[in-house]
Amino acid sequence: MALTFLHPITHNLPFFIREPATAIIGEKCYNTLIYDADIFDADCLRFALSKALGLGIVLGGAILKLPQIAIILRGRSARGLDFTAHGLETVAYSVSLAYAAQRGYAFSTYGENAFLAAQNVVILFLILYYRPVSPRALALYVLALLLAGAALFAAPLPLLATLFNLSIPLSLSSKVPQILANHRARSTGQLSAFAVFNQLGGCLARVFTSVTEAGGDTALLLSFVGAAVLNCVIAWQMVKYWGQGQVGPEDGVELESVSLGSESSKRNSLRKQD
Repeated sequence: MALTFLHPITHNLPFFIREPATAIIGEKCYNTLIYDADIFDADCLRFALSKALGLGIVLGGAILKLPQIAIILRGRSARGLDFTAHGLETVAYSVSLAYAAQRGYAFSTYGENAFLAAQNVVILFLILYYRPVSPRALALYVLALLLAGAALFAAPLPLLATLFNLSIPLSLSSKVPQILANHRARSTGQLSAFAVFNQLGGCLARVFTSVTEAGGDTALLLSFVGAAVLNCVIAWQMVKYWGQGQVGPEDGVELESVSLGSESSKRNSLRKQD
């Protein structure tokens, strides 16, 4: 059922609207949804929604972990962030990125993995930077990580498919150390609420886009469903432990030292007065 009263507008859209819209949703769905104003076409409507969600996730992925990086830099601490969890997550992002690219899927179905992997490399660097580690070891680690990521794109598709299937439990297990760390500390430490809840929303949206645009790729779908479940657990911990454990063990020692120093100063001052 077309909204014919819109035709004077939809038939005369300028090229800077028409061409990008056609590139995103394809000529067939552009003609149906926009040119003919038939917004009730189920197939094209579902496809356009999937494209919009996908592009939103990619754009969100470009900034998703920037607040987390800002929190670490502002607090000069990576307390509460599990290195193993972020390392495994980075490997999973890289494998997923290379696999989807070689399968020829639309960039809107996997593009956020490129941004998330890059941001995770920065977070891993910061975790190591704020913990005792030699600069040489730090540089070698980052270099090895970048070379390993680049090597994935030279791997043949059958190998990538195997790696991707193996990366599903790897990706899911990457969340477990963080969940356990939160549970033991009864705190989410320096975890960014923005990153946690947006990652959860992105996983849920990816379930829809995978079904719509990735041809029902079972492995891809299972990876997003599993990630959504575990992200739900971390989001629940974020709510449960909100405001708890804002001062870490190292902070506590510093505060205690300051407190003891203050008391000592007071006693010395009283002795002098006596």
